[in-house]
Amino acid sequence: MFESLTGRLRGALERMARRGTLRDKDIQQGMRDVRLALLEADVHFRVVKSFVNRINQKAKGEDVLKSLRPGEQVVKIVHEELIHLLGDAAVPLKLAANAPTALMICGLHGSGKTSTCGKLGHYLARDGHRPLLCAVDVYRPAAIDQLHAVGEQANVPVFSMGTNRPVDIVKAGLAKAKSDGHDVIIIDTAGRLHIDNEMMEELEQLESSLEHRETLLVVDAMTGQDAVNVAEEFGRRLHIDGIILTKLDGDARGGAALSVREITGKPIKFVTISERVDGLEPFHPDRMASRILGMGDILTLIEHAQRTLDQEQAQQVVQKVAEGTLTLQDFRDHLGQVRKMGPIQQLVQMIPGLQEQGMLDLEVDEKDLDHMGAVIDSMTMQERLDTTILNASRKRRVARGSGMQVQDVNIVLKQFREFQEMMKGMLQGVQPAPRVKKVRMPLRFR
Repeated sequence: MFESLTGRLRGALERMARRGTLRDKDIQQGMRDVRLALLEADVHFRVVKSFVNRINQKAKGEDVLKSLRPGEQVVKIVHEELIHLLGDAAVPLKLAANAPTALMICGLHGSGKTSTCGKLGHYLARDGHRPLLCAVDVYRPAAIDQLHAVGEQANVPVFSMGTNRPVDIVKAGLAKAKSDGHDVIIIDTAGRLHIDNEMMEELEQLESSLEHRETLLVVDAMTGQDAVNVAEEFGRRLHIDGIILTKLDGDARGGAALSVREITGKPIKFVTISERVDGLEPFHPDRMASRILGMGDILTLIEHAQRTLDQEQAQQVVQKVAEGTLTLQDFRDHLGQVRKMGPIQQLVQMIPGLQEQGMLDLEVDEKDLDHMGAVIDSMTMQERLDTTILNASRKRRVARGSGMQVQDVNIVLKQFREFQEMMKGMLQGVQPAPRVKKVRMPLRFR
């Protein structure tokens, strides 16, 4: 989502960072570039104005202008102000000591509310809680069936009572949660238009009927500045405790993420980063600010790895790389583990140092990884363990078995060798030399 914004901001800040001294006009030009970058990303104009003014005021201070590297000081200021803009620190859910805590999920039609309920249930279950999903959307056709499907995918039970009154369903759902030992009940309310007074009154009644509750507003990040208007409208009628930004993996410009916290004063608690059931993660302003500025996000990357990777297998891969005994079979198994962490392109953007190495625009096509796996799977175990035996006739057989051509098999072998060299370099602390703009396998099977 932030690809265009990251490029524009990085360009503006790099121009200032390269200067040995900063004059007033240099700062003005830099702030003009930052302002344009934010406006083009559909950040709310009020947010842009206050954000740039704060940076401008700090950048013109004596401590900055008289420092040895004033340009780098400005980058530091932008980073700090971006963190402040996004909320300073992560705000966790407030789960009551007297279970169950009710999480009332509300939002507009099409914002991804029901699927977010499933992802939130999966997230809480993974953290040791016992969530229960409660179907209260009695108006949208098949909404209850959708929540049951989402709950099954997330391995979280669902409570429903057909098309009864929402208040009665919630009351029965709370009783069910207490009797079955669930400490959290996630209430999937009906989507609505914020101008629909009757539907908003229903939400107010639901909210007032819940003793221990958090009201979370689901906002579609693809809607840009309108997301801010939605949050303001809901905030006038309900006691919003936090915001969940959905579709952060989309191709929108990202203005909602940078605007909604500043305008509404409500913290962003979660973001969805993929359509998968595990595609929900807590929102950390400092990590998101680093991603936006192209600095990577190693902490989130480590958390993903700890949750999904087989640590023993990963250690074996590192050891084999160091010993020079890594095989194609090891590479295939490890690639499968890494892909469980989420879309490869997102993981790449979390790696710190890509900006300095000129690799921030690196691209990885998931289909190419599928084709690479098909090539390796078409080899015998002996060939995977010892690629030196792959002569011309063996390569032709592998190509036929995978639906590829011989040159595609050669590409896989070449990339495997490059992976070995890259890993050796990382273990030895060697900086990768080439500037890589794209990583794509020119496979013919499309």
